[in-house]
Amino acid sequence: MTDIEAMLKKAGISVGDTISIESGSRNMKLTGELMPRTENNKSDIIVIKLKNGYNTGIRYTSDMRFEKIAQGKKEFTFPERAEKHAVEKKPYIQLLYTGGTIGSKVDYKTGGVYMLLKPSELLYEVPELEGIANIEVKQLFNIASEDMSYLEWQEISKHVAEALNSGKHGVVVTTGTDTMHYISAALSFMLQGLNAPVVITGAQRSSDRGSSDAFLNLACAAELAAYSDIAEVGICMHASSSDSKCAFIRGTHARKMHTSRRDAFRAINDKPIAYVSKDLKIEYASGYKKIANQSKELKPLTGFERKVALVKAYPNSDPGIIDYYVGKGYKGIIIEGTGLGHTPVSVQHEGFSWLPQIKEAVEKGVVVGMTSQCIYGRVNSNVYRNLRLLSNAGAIYCEDMTPETAYVKLGWLLGNYDSEKAKELLGKNLVGEICNRSNYDEFMI
Repeated sequence: MTDIEAMLKKAGISVGDTISIESGSRNMKLTGELMPRTENNKSDIIVIKLKNGYNTGIRYTSDMRFEKIAQGKKEFTFPERAEKHAVEKKPYIQLLYTGGTIGSKVDYKTGGVYMLLKPSELLYEVPELEGIANIEVKQLFNIASEDMSYLEWQEISKHVAEALNSGKHGVVVTTGTDTMHYISAALSFMLQGLNAPVVITGAQRSSDRGSSDAFLNLACAAELAAYSDIAEVGICMHASSSDSKCAFIRGTHARKMHTSRRDAFRAINDKPIAYVSKDLKIEYASGYKKIANQSKELKPLTGFERKVALVKAYPNSDPGIIDYYVGKGYKGIIIEGTGLGHTPVSVQHEGFSWLPQIKEAVEKGVVVGMTSQCIYGRVNSNVYRNLRLLSNAGAIYCEDMTPETAYVKLGWLLGNYDSEKAKELLGKNLVGEICNRSNYDEFMI
C-alpha cells in the first residue's frame, strides 16, 4: 500500500468522495472529487476533479492532509426495463453483442466505462428496438474490436448461422469500429450460402454523448435485419455527419476512413446497397444478392490461416521483409503496393528491388497478392513494365479489393483450401469483393 492509499484509508476516503487536500509547505488547499487511479498515474500522484469539471493531478508530500467532505455517489447502474412479450406479427431477429463503444456508457463522476450486460439494459438505451422486431439479444464477448482475432470472427460466424438456422429473419452484430471492416469481410467469406441479412453496426461515440450515433445506427441495423430482402453481410453506419440516414455497405467493400466522424465508413469502389432514413424507411441504392424462396441450412466455412501478412511497400523499404515472413513459415503475403500495384523493381541501387524476394517467396509456395495503397481504383498488371515483371514473378493482382479485404480473403482461402486453390480463387469474385467495374460517386470523406 502506498503512502497516499494509507492516508486515504485512514481518513475513510474512497474513489468518488468529495475531499479537501491541504499542504502547508505548498500553501495549497484544493477541493474536488477523488478520481480512480489509471495505469498512467504515478504512485505518488493523486487526481481530483475540480468544481469546474477539470481534473488535476497533485504530487503527494508528507505534510499533506486529507478530509472527507461528502460521500461519493453510488456506482452507475443501468435502469431496469422489462422485456416485452413477443409480437407474432413482427419478424424475429438476433442481436449478437461483442463489445465496443455502442455498448458503453461513461460515468463522468469516476471516469469508469460501464458495459451493457443484460438485454433489458440495451432495450432501455434504445427503446425503439421493441417497436421494430422481436429481438433476442445474446452477448458473445465484451471486447474492443482491435483485440479481436480470427478466433472471435469464427465464433461470431457460428452464432450467426445458429440464429438463422433456427428461423430468425436476420442478424445484427454489434462491434467496435476500429476493425469492423475486417470483421465484415471475414463474415462475408465465412458465411458461404447466406440467405438472410447480416448487419454489422457500432458507434463512434458512446451513448451518453449528445452527439452519439449509437441509437440511429442500431435502429437502422435492426430495420434492415428484420425487413430487408438482402442476403449479404454489410455494415450499417451513419451516411453523413447528420442524423438523417444510415448507409448499408457491402461487407467486402467497406472501410473506416476517419478516426472520429460519425460517417467514418465509406463504400470503396462500390455504392452502398441501401440507405435507411431516420424514420426507418429502406431505400435500395444498388444491386445485391436477394433472399431466395428456398433456404438450405447455413454451414459456415470458418477455417482461417493466421500466418498471412499484410505489408506496405514504400520508398527505401527493405525487401527483406518478405524474407522475414517466408522464414517465419508464412503461407501468404498481401502487399500494399503503390499506384496500380507497384513495388520498387528497376532500382538504381542494389538491395532495393522487391522482385527477387517476391519471386523466391512464390517459388517456395507462398501466395503473394498485390493491392494498392490508393484504396480507390484497382490494380492492373499490364500497364507498366514493372507491373508485368511482378506479375510474371507470381504476384497475384487483386483487382479492386482493399488491402484489408484481400488480407482477410487470403487468410480464409488458405484456412480452407490448399495453396494452389487459394491462388486460383484469390483473384476471382466469390461474395461481391471484386466489382467488374469500380463503382463510386465520391472517393473522399
